[in-house]
Amino acid sequence: MEELQQHGTEDTPVWAVFGDLMSALVGVFVLILVWVLGYQLELSLSLNQEIQKREAAEEHRSALEQALAGPLASGRVTLRDGRIGISGSVLFAHNSHQLQTQGRELLSSLISPLEVYLKDRNELMMVSGFTDDLPIQADNLHYADNWELSAQRALTVTRALIEEGMNPALVFAAAFGEQQPVAVNNSAAGRSQNRRVEIAPVPRESQAEQFQDD
Repeated sequence: MEELQQHGTEDTPVWAVFGDLMSALVGVFVLILVWVLGYQLELSLSLNQEIQKREAAEEHRSALEQALAGPLASGRVTLRDGRIGISGSVLFAHNSHQLQTQGRELLSSLISPLEVYLKDRNELMMVSGFTDDLPIQADNLHYADNWELSAQRALTVTRALIEEGMNPALVFAAAFGEQQPVAVNNSAAGRSQNRRVEIAPVPRESQAEQFQDD
């Protein structure tokens, strides 16, 4: 009897250690399971957000296409990745920011579609000026460089849109000079494509973001 008691006493620590080990393994398994479930949930949320973004972008593109159906059908404007492109030759004479008659008529026809598109959307229209990579001629006293020419053209289009009835709070100008070409500048055709003005919807900053910036 004494020997059995001693034997049982000696075995107890082994089972206790085994129990602790199993508890630890179960705890680790639970932690891994929780991490896997959390990771899957995070992936699912990210995927849903990405899907929503793509659906919203597609909806905006479709709405813009519908709003610009007339000008697009006539070939007077192009639409690429949500940006409305207008050839510089339609709007301006060579090396000039003075708006041509046909250019003003085209801009006037865009007012209604643009306002339809912007209705109930928290967006603005950015008017961007672009040039080819040919430097401004030395005898041209109006512009220091392509940056200035693109800026003046963007401002001219912006002012024309406002004069034709667009809400001035919904439009602003930007200049890119010869940067961001859409064609290679090694031919007359390529340079002609790069001399352009684009009108693109951009998100409007929220009031909270404006206060943070201030």
